[in-house]
Amino acid sequence: MREVEIYPVFMEKEVIEVIGKVVENLPNTLFRVEVGESPVDELKGRTLLCHLSGKMRMHYIKILPGDKVKVQITPYDLAKGRIVYREKG
Repeated sequence: MREVEIYPVFMEKEVIEVIGKVVENLPNTLFRVEVGESPVDELKGRTLLCHLSGKMRMHYIKILPGDKVKVQITPYDLAKGRIVYREKG
């Protein structure tokens, strides 16, 4: 009989998705993002330090100050986030 390997099923991590506006470009694909729309009240109007997601780096998607972006934030650190999408327009 052959042994069958069973891989654990990973649950998707809990993240908070917010919409914000890029305020400043920093070195190493870091950005300051001001949060606009948020399901968490304490995040509204806050400025976050965000890095670019791997897929956006891989596809050379450019982010400029003034762009509207979607940011994922973990509940463990509400000061940092990951930019996962650049809104059109």
